[in-house]
Amino acid sequence: MNYPEIQQKTFLALLIAFSVAFIGILLPFYGAVFWAAVLAILFSPFYRKLLIKMNQRSNMAALATLGICLVVVILPLVLISISLVHEATNLYSNIRSGQLNFSVYFEKVVAALPTWVVNQMDKFGLTNVATLQAKLSQAAVQGSEFITKQAISIGQNTFNFLISFTIMLYMLFFLLRDGDKIAARIRAAAPLNPDHKRTLFNNLTTAIRATVKGNIIVAAVQGALGGIAFWFLGVQGALLWGVLMAFLSLLPAVGAALIWVPVAIYFLLTGAIWQGVSLIAFGVLVIGLVDNILRPILVGKDTALPDFIVLISTVGGMALLGLNGFVIGPVIAALFMTLWDIFSSGKQKQEAEKLHRPD
Repeated sequence: MNYPEIQQKTFLALLIAFSVAFIGILLPFYGAVFWAAVLAILFSPFYRKLLIKMNQRSNMAALATLGICLVVVILPLVLISISLVHEATNLYSNIRSGQLNFSVYFEKVVAALPTWVVNQMDKFGLTNVATLQAKLSQAAVQGSEFITKQAISIGQNTFNFLISFTIMLYMLFFLLRDGDKIAARIRAAAPLNPDHKRTLFNNLTTAIRATVKGNIIVAAVQGALGGIAFWFLGVQGALLWGVLMAFLSLLPAVGAALIWVPVAIYFLLTGAIWQGVSLIAFGVLVIGLVDNILRPILVGKDTALPDFIVLISTVGGMALLGLNGFVIGPVIAALFMTLWDIFSSGKQKQEAEKLHRPD
């Protein structure tokens, strides 16, 4: 019997078994672990700068970075989420009580349209106010009801949420402090070609930073600008529309315009000329240019994924994994493209070596 081979196979079986078991233990809190890792990667440059200023006192630098993360990212998100749930609940109540009637807005738009447009809409049944009212109300109720149910679910699971939040902060502290050592050990243990490991880990870090900075921050800025514009113009549910614009900003070319353009058209058709013109000007000159200006500054032109890849991977990730898929989807897409680039370059190198190999 070949005892060394048996020992090696037994060790690999144990390694795989306990690795799977450890992942299973982490699964109930995978969101907390994942976001701790994302925030650690994002804020590691701040930690390194503070570490130098604090004379290599790693605990103090990690605590200070954790405080910055809380003030800059976590607390604003909590406050926005609370306000969003409150506004969605109010919107849901107004629709149910009849205070918010979409047929009134629709009738104003139809009355302002030219006759030939109304005739064309009649052919498709688009001027049937009752039908459209029912569809629009149903969609709005479903959307508001979903947000309200999520809020109730969070309230019912407050204890679990607090545990996950505490785990995230706890892990974030240690990932900031010991992240470089942990990454070095993972790189050393990974059974890959050194060049491949370097490329893969560098692209993983770049993909996470690009997704967060190039998509989430840009989306947040576009949504905030759109929400402020709607609030200034007196549009009901400005915060809700702003959040929706933030999500839709992932769509290439159109994005947030899917929200503000119909509102601007409604203003123009109902005689609110200055509101419509102002919203169009603000949407084109400010909201529309945010992506072109901020993305290269925050990410760099060479690090962002193509728009269609970002769109597909983000929507697919959120469909499978919920909110966490907002980041996981594009990261998986980036690693997928990196691995295939490594594979194709390796194949090309082998083929080139065969051509130059003497017979």
